[in-house]
Amino acid sequence: MELRRMIPLLRITSGLFAAFFITTLTASSQVPPDALPVARASPPLPRECPAPATAPAQDAQGTAGETPALHNLSELREQIQELSSAMREMRVEVSQAHAEVIELRQELRTATEQLLAMKNELPPKANQAKTQAAPNPSANTSSEGEGPQLENQVSKMQEEQQLLAAKVEDQYQTKVESGSKYRVRFSGMALLNAFATRGAGNNFDLPDYAMPRDPSQPNGGFGATLRQSVLGLDVFGPSIAGARTSGEIRADFFGGFPDNPYGVTAGLVRLRTAGLRLDWQNTSLVAGQDTPFFSPLSPTSLASVANPALASSGNLWVWTPQIFIEHRLTLSDGARVSLQGGIMDPLTGELPEDSYYRAPQAGEKAGQPAYAARIAWTHGSHYGPLSFGAGGYYARQNWGFGRIVDAWAGTADWSLPLSHRLSLTGEFYRGRAIGGLGAAEGRSVAFTGELDDPQTVIQAPNSTGGWTQLKFAPLEKIEFNGAFGEDFSPLPGLQYSAQEEGYGGLPIGRNQSALFNAIYHVRSNLIFSVEYRRLRTAETQPGLFTANQVSLSAAALF
Repeated sequence: MELRRMIPLLRITSGLFAAFFITTLTASSQVPPDALPVARASPPLPRECPAPATAPAQDAQGTAGETPALHNLSELREQIQELSSAMREMRVEVSQAHAEVIELRQELRTATEQLLAMKNELPPKANQAKTQAAPNPSANTSSEGEGPQLENQVSKMQEEQQLLAAKVEDQYQTKVESGSKYRVRFSGMALLNAFATRGAGNNFDLPDYAMPRDPSQPNGGFGATLRQSVLGLDVFGPSIAGARTSGEIRADFFGGFPDNPYGVTAGLVRLRTAGLRLDWQNTSLVAGQDTPFFSPLSPTSLASVANPALASSGNLWVWTPQIFIEHRLTLSDGARVSLQGGIMDPLTGELPEDSYYRAPQAGEKAGQPAYAARIAWTHGSHYGPLSFGAGGYYARQNWGFGRIVDAWAGTADWSLPLSHRLSLTGEFYRGRAIGGLGAAEGRSVAFTGELDDPQTVIQAPNSTGGWTQLKFAPLEKIEFNGAFGEDFSPLPGLQYSAQEEGYGGLPIGRNQSALFNAIYHVRSNLIFSVEYRRLRTAETQPGLFTANQVSLSAAALF
């Protein structure tokens, strides 16, 4: 209603401004000649006397005096044009805001109707039941079982109604403004992780694999961190050739530590993902840095956000620059087939040689991108969408002195709803020289000596791995997740090693991880979680190591 009242007021204001400037123009154009500035006054001459020779000079001075007025007229015309343009832009923005308010009010009205319908389905009160005839025992059992479920649904509907009401109120508040004037949404997650670890891992707060313990150090520790918190921006642009345009960027504070006494609690900002999308009805074009599109799934965890859960244990997750196109086909039985294909940066997992200047990795030295494709089938079921996918990856790597390695991978992913409360998801891969995707702890090759020695032999390990997760959600706000993953990437032989600049640490043969967590959604923006994780790492030399971690997490979404 406030927006409707503002529109007439804006029209009146624009009319007043226009009238004021028109009046000013009229007054400026009718200035009498004797009011114009002259160099000096002359006495009036008799009517019959001819004008002296100085008259042309005086006329010239009068013409020169009229120049500022004409200049003012030009400036006023330009100001009126700018004002008219600004008013047109303001009217467009007001119309857009008005349309959004109408849409949100419609959603609020729909949610209110659903809420009333849910209340009508609630079982009668106890005092009303006493005055009625007692139903049969089986009906009582059914009503008692449906009562809590309906109450949970009503509670959820009330929460959604409050959120919709808040969105309507947001239309009257100041939004995040971008330089392009398109709609921008700021979001994120403030995440606190408190953890206790037993054993040694490669990272104290987020270990990916176990390591041999130092006898001089205690066997474990306790700590807390907020450096897995995430910040994000989403922008929604105009339609181009019938496609909706959008973009997003995500960052966290897992980029290392500053060199100062308080650096451990002041994590450096790190780019996670970023990209832009063009979405048509059945086709999408995506360009950016994200999880490999042929390996799209990850387990559910609040304790592992900076790196997706089961990283280095069967999850090919490394955020990689990529460009791909997706086309969706709808079949006659309601199923949908998705076809994806594109190119990627052929990363090999090598550490940067310099903190500022970038040097090409072995995959990038080959002079061509990596190629990937995926096909997926999705069908709606009584319990939710059922999907299967299969993908492929190929890249060439140049390690110098003519040592060429062909990297490849074949992947499979699945999402199976077993019931309303139970679902099974997972991925599997088989490949070679895919350390840049997250296999073999980031090692794509092994070698017999120094890489700058032309006699050194390069050999790429074969990798096999995957993960699976079982999710159980007995209530709308509570879920339990159990997952297991493994990566098996043995060295080709004992004469090979992976210890070289860019490949630190002991060579790993098999890395396994298992986790179990419980996640409680207090509200839609407040989440608590407890998780237990066990790591079991078998290195080629010297042996087997284990580590355990228990973590408590609290997240506030905004």
